[in-house]
Amino acid sequence: MRRAHRDLRAWQSAMLLVEDVYRLTSTFPREELFGLTAQMRRAAVSAPSNMAEGSARNSTKELLYFLNVATGSLAELDTQLDIAFRLHYCSDITAVQSRLDEVSALTLALIKSLKDKT
Repeated sequence: MRRAHRDLRAWQSAMLLVEDVYRLTSTFPREELFGLTAQMRRAAVSAPSNMAEGSARNSTKELLYFLNVATGSLAELDTQLDIAFRLHYCSDITAVQSRLDEVSALTLALIKSLKDKT
């Protein structure tokens, strides 16, 4: 089975974002384990997962749908990062935010490219 999603730069970067988010949230207060920690991890995991699912589909229309879902998950994560920072659960979100910006830009560029082809 060919796994085309692994060739997508957006997916590759999103996988690194997942690692970043897991490392960041490992220092959050224990009482947030089922709250913000879980929400952030789910949003981070959702992005590359949806990219992979869309890539496995047989149409550009479906790929675009799942890329848009991934974009929504990235927006959720952006908000959750800000919440974590405001609650002082982390003092520096610069690296994670930078990676998030990269994944978002790559995903939006991919969406634009696919729309231009159709």
